[in-house]
Amino acid sequence: MLPESIANDIRFFFNSDILDFSRVHGGDINQGGKFRSGHGDTYFIKWNLSANPSMFAKEAKGLKLLFEANTDLRIPKVLRSTEHYLVLEWIQQGSKNDQSDHDFGRQLALLHKHTTEFFGLDHDNFIGRLPQSNSRHSNWADFFAIERIEPQIQMAIESGKIDRSLFRTVQKLYAKLGHIFPTEKPALLHGDLWSGNYLFDENGNASIYDPAVYYGHREMDLSMTRLFGGFSADFYKGYSDEYPLEDGFEDRIKLCNLYPVLVHANLFGGSYARQAEQIIRHYA
Repeated sequence: MLPESIANDIRFFFNSDILDFSRVHGGDINQGGKFRSGHGDTYFIKWNLSANPSMFAKEAKGLKLLFEANTDLRIPKVLRSTEHYLVLEWIQQGSKNDQSDHDFGRQLALLHKHTTEFFGLDHDNFIGRLPQSNSRHSNWADFFAIERIEPQIQMAIESGKIDRSLFRTVQKLYAKLGHIFPTEKPALLHGDLWSGNYLFDENGNASIYDPAVYYGHREMDLSMTRLFGGFSADFYKGYSDEYPLEDGFEDRIKLCNLYPVLVHANLFGGSYARQAEQIIRHYA
């Protein structure tokens, strides 16, 4: 059940009882649930009494940025965010149709066409429960090294998950980044786009959620979709039809995924740390 303090706050905010509450499972960090208000509307709630006080507010800002991009991707509306919980509209999962995957890829490409002057964002946020620095940089290589890889490497070394001897090797990698990545404009990214962070609604339209948004290299989102098995061929076809990738993308996927692999190493340790070491040595 919901903690009583959260339940009371929801009753006050919605001026209604909480009806038909049920747990929704799937997250590693927060608790999730579904409830109906006395007014007849259904909502999704995620909560964590020990979360960073700004975590849910930052997630709400990320959802708003994705919503304001005005694609046909369905972004859940934020109804309320506090230090301890977030209430979103409930999106009922349905079945995809013959066009769903292709449309999903095309709409992600349209999201990536939203650009700005710098890589980064006007505020920091989180990926999982880890802080994500979004200080702005004029080029992707510097942003990727300084704001993405370096904080995770330092965290992993300090906690003993990665050997300190790898520090020199990763410095060699940083020096090569400008020659590895193709030059592109900053793209608005979901930031944590794996199979657990999207669904198809009752009309077969893709909905994305649990973002870690920033303006970055679009290959980061596309590579993340390949980290845990990949999306469908129609999804990648839809993306390519709208916004073709530069040559050599397949050779950069593991490098792009160094960031989420390091995040997983810091969160869970184990094989993720070894995988990160292998990626660094391969590209350095």
